[in-house]
Amino acid sequence: MTAARTSSPTGQPPRLGLRERKKIKTRAAIRDATYALVAEQGYDATTVEQIAERAEVSPSTVFRYFPTKEDIVLTDEYDEILLEELRTRPADESWADSLRYVMHKAVTSGTAEEPEVGRLRARLAVDVPAVRSRMTENMSATGRLLCRTIADRTGLAPDSLEVRVHAMSLVGGLMEVSLYWAENGHQDDLRTLVDRALDTLEHGLPAGKP
Repeated sequence: MTAARTSSPTGQPPRLGLRERKKIKTRAAIRDATYALVAEQGYDATTVEQIAERAEVSPSTVFRYFPTKEDIVLTDEYDEILLEELRTRPADESWADSLRYVMHKAVTSGTAEEPEVGRLRARLAVDVPAVRSRMTENMSATGRLLCRTIADRTGLAPDSLEVRVHAMSLVGGLMEVSLYWAENGHQDDLRTLVDRALDTLEHGLPAGKP
């Protein structure tokens, strides 16, 4: 995951240097090449060598940016940015409302900018065990980042049991949203699914049959 965006004294994002711009361009080229090859021939048939050739970089460069092929599919720029959004929500806003606002923004941005990529990533997590396994590992890292954000908002210790349980319940629930969405052919509105997941985390299971 890349670092969150920071602001300059003027309130505007700082201008990136040439080195950083090249890194971003290379990461994007590797990801675009991977998505295109997977769409053409499937995940298992796509090799790092093919990705490197399509992206016009060396295989070692691919591995320098992404430790595994699964990471190319799963890594994006959003986690740190969304956590920063959570940290900057109004202090008097409820945690549930803050979460809902940020998740709606994430879904809206993701589906507007890269709708096909989002569907492909979710589908691969369902179909490819290696992708799903790596997704679970990545969620654990995201959960640790979220613990710090929750701690900042609540004053609780980031390594307390309560914070850890809440953070991992949230990231696990969001992973299930992605899997459910793909398993059902992406027919459901993703924002609605996120709302259902957040409602379940906030209020518990709906009442069953008497």
